[in-house]
Amino acid sequence: MEFKPKRPQKEIKYEELRIYTDEELHNYSEEELKDFKIKHSIPMLEELEKGPWPSFVTDAKREALRRKKLPKDRLMLDQDVVDDLLGQLELSFEDGETHWKHGGIVGVFGYGGGVIGRYSDVPEKYPSVAHFHTIRVNQPASKFYKTDFLRALCDLWEFRGSGLFNMHGSTGDIILLGTTTEQLEPIFYDLTHELDQDLGGSGSNLRTPSCCIGKARCEFACIDTQNLCYELTTHYQDELHRPAFPYKFKIKIDGCPNGCVASIARSDMSLIGTWRDEIRIDQEAVQAYIRGEIQPNGGAHSGRDWGPFDIQKEVIDLCPTGCMAMEDGKLVINNEECNRCMHCINVMPRALRPGVDTGVSVLFGAKAPILEGAQLSVLTIPFMKAEPPYDNIKELLEKVWDWWIEEGKNRERLGELIQRKGLPKFLEVLGVPAAPQMVKMPRTNPYIFWKEEDVPGGWKRDIKEYRQRHKR
Repeated sequence: MEFKPKRPQKEIKYEELRIYTDEELHNYSEEELKDFKIKHSIPMLEELEKGPWPSFVTDAKREALRRKKLPKDRLMLDQDVVDDLLGQLELSFEDGETHWKHGGIVGVFGYGGGVIGRYSDVPEKYPSVAHFHTIRVNQPASKFYKTDFLRALCDLWEFRGSGLFNMHGSTGDIILLGTTTEQLEPIFYDLTHELDQDLGGSGSNLRTPSCCIGKARCEFACIDTQNLCYELTTHYQDELHRPAFPYKFKIKIDGCPNGCVASIARSDMSLIGTWRDEIRIDQEAVQAYIRGEIQPNGGAHSGRDWGPFDIQKEVIDLCPTGCMAMEDGKLVINNEECNRCMHCINVMPRALRPGVDTGVSVLFGAKAPILEGAQLSVLTIPFMKAEPPYDNIKELLEKVWDWWIEEGKNRERLGELIQRKGLPKFLEVLGVPAAPQMVKMPRTNPYIFWKEEDVPGGWKRDIKEYRQRHKR
């Protein structure tokens, strides 16, 4: 069943929620910043400020200076929290090891995830970061924000946290870096009641689903990534907030095979938009590209003269399956051989388009290098329709979870379980037939373990019938 909100989304108005005045937010000059020194010596960190690139150290110094110039009653954390953070990081650089320790589990009432406990193992040196917990905030689909929301969030974190955060973590969440245990519940209340925003996932649960920009801005999107992401996030709130899995589980959604959120490399379940009919061809536009009337790649490589566009060299010869050719002045594509690499469409977007019978390819098992090394997810369902309320995708996902919860070891990712049990077992659980494209290498084990249903007559044999054919 499709999720339906019980009330309209709240309209966030910064002027109604703001905590700080403009004067308080702009309370230092660039000259003051140049002369500013935090209370600890950080020579190695200051090396990261040199060169042409932006530096997180400079950003942190800005926050440290702003906090120094705010009255103490305008902050719920120590004014020196950023100074101590940089000081401890410098010490970690010197010692070659982290100085954060696991000192216990912290969270908010009713949730088992969303807060990551951070404790300093040198609190006597850096008392302001003795507690420095991280909060993950569930990002909206495709990370669209109004400035009123961002300003209100910044004010809240300035007041109740360190003022530092990441946009965004690798899972997708907004990462609020550093607060104390006493501030967790007030922050959670303000996020949910004032900003209409929930916490993201952490721990052994469903991590916050994320997606590309989809049909909101991209002409290549084959599915409504935002709607699918929102539906999965709201439908699986229990799995997201109350850890019940062997380990983390990530869902990422790409609108087309270009893979702008790299779901194939970093999610346990990768949903990649695709099509199963033919690539649409505008032959007049093809000729316009050949004549040089339209720039290839949308003009992305127009910074220098590359010479006239050569469709044979730049498109046809680069097709990985060799499924394209020019015949009688027309571009032809053997769509049965196309593997959806998107190269030709990217080079000639006004001439070539994805098909109209669209859906998703479903892949499972990508992960970072923990036990067996990094691996990409394996294509399991080549094509599946993706239409609200997405019951077919949910049914498939829940089959995977049931098997993983039953068979997975503690802190074993889905991809590691598939490695341990074997892909044939995973396909059997899902009821999916094996495909030649799933073969990674020829088998090296000469033994075949038959299943009873695959053996004529099963395992049971009549000894009398056997003796008729095999005398003693």
